[in-house]
Amino acid sequence: MLFTRTSELVQKLQAARQSLQLPSALAKLDRFDLIALDDLSYARKDQAETSVLFELIAERYERRSLLITANQPFSGWNDVFPDPGMTVAAIDRLVHHSTIFELNVPSYRRRQAGDKQNARRRQLHDDNPANPFSGQSPDDGNVTQ
Repeated sequence: MLFTRTSELVQKLQAARQSLQLPSALAKLDRFDLIALDDLSYARKDQAETSVLFELIAERYERRSLLITANQPFSGWNDVFPDPGMTVAAIDRLVHHSTIFELNVPSYRRRQAGDKQNARRRQLHDDNPANPFSGQSPDDGNVTQ
């Protein structure tokens, strides 16, 4: 199995295409029974770069498995593939013989970031109480007013 960000793999495939090595690069990816492409909807690239993504999808169609994460429904994929025909063709190949899991849950990354931010706030509050006079006087243990 290969787990990679979609944008990173697209860049590698684009470089392979420019050096006339795309067929070889796609063949090397065939050794993986499953390729997990993370964050597909962030791969908004130009026509040349998305065409290599489409070629990967087409190459693996009905032969090897792809797992794709995206934060947009298929209706938003026109932002990923600039050509509407390529969008339809890519989605068609991906959904044929597939199982789609739609997770309508809060992002775990957003939750973790919020947890870290709340922990920092608690730490700052513990280090610097809001009321500097809430502590005891060094002389008698009482707070003077």
